[in-house]
Amino acid sequence: MTRFTLSVRRWRQMTQFLSLFCLCLLLVVSCAPRQQTSTPNNPATPATSTGDGRITIGTTSKPRTLDPADAYELASLGLVFNMSDRLYTYEPGSTEIKPQLATALPKVSADGLTYTIPLRQGVVFHDGTPFNAEAMAFTIKRFIENKGKPSFLLADIVDSVKAASENELTIKLKKPFAAFPSLLAFSGVCPVSPKAYEIGAGKFKPGTFVGTGPYKLAQYGTDSLRLDVFDKYWGEKPANQGINVQIQSSPVNLFNAFRTGAVDVAYLSLQPDQIRNLEEGAKKGDWQAISAQGSVVSYMVLNRNQKPLDKPEVRQAIASLIDRPLLNQRVLFNQADPLYSMIPTTFNVSAPLFKDKYGDANFDKAKQLLTGAGFSKENPAKVQVWYPSSSATRSLVAQTLKSLVDQKMDGILQFEISTVEGATFFKDISKGLYPAALLDWYPDFLDPDNYVQPFLSCQKGSVAKGCEDGGSQTQGSFYYNEAINKLIDQQRKEQKPEARKQIFTQIQEQVTNDVPYIPLWQNKDYVFAQKGVSNVQLDPTQNLVYKPIKK
Repeated sequence: MTRFTLSVRRWRQMTQFLSLFCLCLLLVVSCAPRQQTSTPNNPATPATSTGDGRITIGTTSKPRTLDPADAYELASLGLVFNMSDRLYTYEPGSTEIKPQLATALPKVSADGLTYTIPLRQGVVFHDGTPFNAEAMAFTIKRFIENKGKPSFLLADIVDSVKAASENELTIKLKKPFAAFPSLLAFSGVCPVSPKAYEIGAGKFKPGTFVGTGPYKLAQYGTDSLRLDVFDKYWGEKPANQGINVQIQSSPVNLFNAFRTGAVDVAYLSLQPDQIRNLEEGAKKGDWQAISAQGSVVSYMVLNRNQKPLDKPEVRQAIASLIDRPLLNQRVLFNQADPLYSMIPTTFNVSAPLFKDKYGDANFDKAKQLLTGAGFSKENPAKVQVWYPSSSATRSLVAQTLKSLVDQKMDGILQFEISTVEGATFFKDISKGLYPAALLDWYPDFLDPDNYVQPFLSCQKGSVAKGCEDGGSQTQGSFYYNEAINKLIDQQRKEQKPEARKQIFTQIQEQVTNDVPYIPLWQNKDYVFAQKGVSNVQLDPTQNLVYKPIKK
């Protein structure tokens, strides 16, 4: 079973504001703090590509590397995505995969272990090297053997890969994994030229990129990139003449660069009040605002090995008192959607069972559960809620929840809010140090499995001790349920969508009863474009798609 560790997860704070003076107003008045958005002393450099058909994109996301075998952050993966092709990809707005460099969905053996994939012919890399099954096999081996940050995604699953012929790839898995085609759509699993790269642990090329995609890397600087159209691209050519990426030093600079027209498109990362300001401008016709349902989920993890959270009634009580509409209004400026399952609504298997069972702000139910478990005003249930100090959003969420508990729970439940530096937090959560914590989850690939297996699986554990080794241990809940382990294995083997959906329903029902995690919200993604810029799209993995943009 795949082992997902926190140390390699894309833990990244949602780009939010911090105005703590509003906390006292949480329950009775609307709190609308403002972020400073005036022009800084050093205004953004104007775009230099006006009139040449190139698109200037502004962002605060600085890539760490452009090597697909080591790219594991949104900034890097977004660029890799746009300069590459994968065997499979997504239609914007859909989580259904379609062939890209493959010519059909895989043929899967009866035992679910062998995937045979037919490949497109007539494709070349940016350096002129032909793309074929040998090149794709080289890429997958390199992804695994170079041991980059995302290598575990394939290393834990793939047993072998080989070219069955020039245009047919055969991949054998270690155990059945029904979501494997979706994993092959991960941006980093894109073919790279065997002449430009080599296999070997740590042998990365962070400053270059040689793939098969519609753009080739022309320039890579500390605060800018230039992508030129690849004239030998096999597919439909980009609608623009190339892309200039400007990396801004702060959300304020990005906000002002867009408002002054220095960039054509602004994406990642603006703060909530800046997004609200730009949305208001879009309504007036000043520019365009494009939003899309995201796949990032925010949640609270509850450690069943810490008192009083060892009692299911306490976990259920906390689930009952959560007020998602309040969080969305006061903290997120309605730039998210309340979430009632750990599987987001992006997938048709998602079932809002937390809403059905607990609702929102159900304080009477929470009190009944706590008093039934032996707690009272004289003997309150005390819970520490932790979050990484880098996250302004989580600070506001934590303080909001504490205010709710203080004002509505009659002293039967008490929240103590604590914070710690981010690196320490993510290193220590798997050690069981934090009773409750507020977190984000950025999926590696778009399949419900990626919201289930990393959170609930446990290779070693017991009902008495909880999880000692497995996904739930690394996530900090230490949840152990042998029935859940079996259901996870079943859905990973099941190739029939409807049968798999029923298994996910059973998993969600069990999680709703046991409450190792409480889903809070599902993000929305926002991108802004100047008037006259068209075809601005986001794909389901949060990537801004450069190819169709034109002006």
